[in-house]
Amino acid sequence: MKWIALIGGGLAVLVAGIAIIGSMLPRAHKASRTLRVTRSPAEVWPVLIQATQTSSTPVDVLESSPPNRLVTRVTAAEKNFGGTWTIAIAPLPSGAEITIAEDGWVANPIFRFVSRLVIGHHATMDGMLRKVAASLSEEAVLSGQ
Repeated sequence: MKWIALIGGGLAVLVAGIAIIGSMLPRAHKASRTLRVTRSPAEVWPVLIQATQTSSTPVDVLESSPPNRLVTRVTAAEKNFGGTWTIAIAPLPSGAEITIAEDGWVANPIFRFVSRLVIGHHATMDGMLRKVAASLSEEAVLSGQ
């Protein structure tokens, strides 16, 4: 019984510590990732649109300028996190450069801790760009901050 109380107390201290650290992290954040491919923006656009439609997060499309720019915002119904994604597809002499820029926020301090220090703000962007690269049979070499 003593071990159960000790483990329970330890878990409570751990969760409290995570919440405290999370509350000290900024609510808002900016992050971006870039992928270069050997395809034209016109070839990339439909693959990118298909990849964004498989997301489980409901978004509103604020701007759609095929084949170069898509801006989405997490719907107001989501209370734990939100923000915008600006996806730019720039032509290059050897293909295109796809950049996702996130201007986001995370409300809950525990989720903020996990988002920033465990998963990272780039995780969803990385997954999306890797999916696009795989659909185009390209290598997913990502850069960004």
